[in-house]
Parts: sequence; C-alpha cells; structure tokens
Amino acid sequence: MSIYSIGKPLVALFYKLYFRVTVEGQENIPDRGSVLFCCNHRSNFDPPLIGISIARDLSFVAKEELFEIPLFGRLLRHLHAFPIRRGTGDRGALRVAVRLLGEGHTLLIFPEGTRNRSSNRLQKGLSGAGFFALKTDAVVIPCAIIGQYKFRGKIKVVFGPPIDTASMKSEKLRSTEASAVIMEHILQLLDQHGK
Repeated sequence: MSIYSIGKPLVALFYKLYFRVTVEGQENIPDRGSVLFCCNHRSNFDPPLIGISIARDLSFVAKEELFEIPLFGRLLRHLHAFPIRRGTGDRGALRVAVRLLGEGHTLLIFPEGTRNRSSNRLQKGLSGAGFFALKTDAVVIPCAIIGQYKFRGKIKVVFGPPIDTASMKSEKLRSTEASAVIMEHILQLLDQHGK
C-alpha cells in the first residue's frame, strides 16, 4: 500500500473535521484516461483538497523550493508531486507533465502560477495550461475552489464540463491563447457558483 493511498483518507478526515466541504460536478470527470485539471489557486490547502475530491490518484506540480525542505520534499514526491522552477519555462517539469498525461494519469495545475487570494478575480493564466491542452490528448477539466479556509468555513469545489480542446487545435491557437480560454472557463465557474 502506497503512502498516497494511506494518506488520502487521513487528509479527507482532516478536511471533514476542519472545514465544511461540498463537491459538485464529479460526473464531469472521466473514470479513465488522462485528465488535466486546471484550477484557481487560493491556498496551499488547494492540492490536497482536489486530491480528496476525486476518486482517482492525482499528480500535481509544486514550486521547487518546497522540495528542498528536509523530509517534506520527500513526502511530496510520495504524494505524486514533482517540482517546477517558476518563471523559467522549466523544460524538465514540462516533460514530466507531458509524460504523465501521455500515460493516462491525472494532473492538477494552477494556470495562474501562484496563489491568488482574490475571491472573484483571476490573474492572467500562464502558457503551461494551454501547452498541455494543445500538445496532449488529455481531457481538460476546469475547476474552481470557492470559500475561505477557516475553521468550519464553507469550501466548495466545482468541476466544470470538459473544455473543447479539439476546436483549439483546429484553430491552431497558441499556448497563451489556449490558456486564456481555460481561464475563461474557470472564471465562469467562479461567477456561477460563487454566490
């Protein structure tokens, strides 16, 4: 039994005790095949929250500095995280992500690239999300986290319908343009479910 499979129910219990979490749109998530989850980013609590909100194992990228923390960095790797050097166009991280998606895994990324504490505004999406959408056959699922991480605070996770990546590819969008489309879908979820 892996650390991931052991840790997931423990993390789920923590979130159940400390927050009031609801999840919507799980029917939009494919049971098999590669899936790219693109989500707004409010807090360091976000990756585990998405992980416990889906049935499948989830990989995610995390800033390189976290992997330099003794023991914690090792734990992150066991939890299916891999490092990325932010602001550098980290080719190694891009290759890992493309490989995972090519092998049929699920991957979580935050197109904003860093945390954004605004509840209803998004920063401009970086090109990575669009790159993966265009260069892989992954199903792209927009995701929104709504609410405040405070004791017994209400947190809502919403998974939207898959984004039409076929039209992106046929229109020969650039990565930045595809990322902008993805960000629009995330913003729609925030607008529709954030009230």
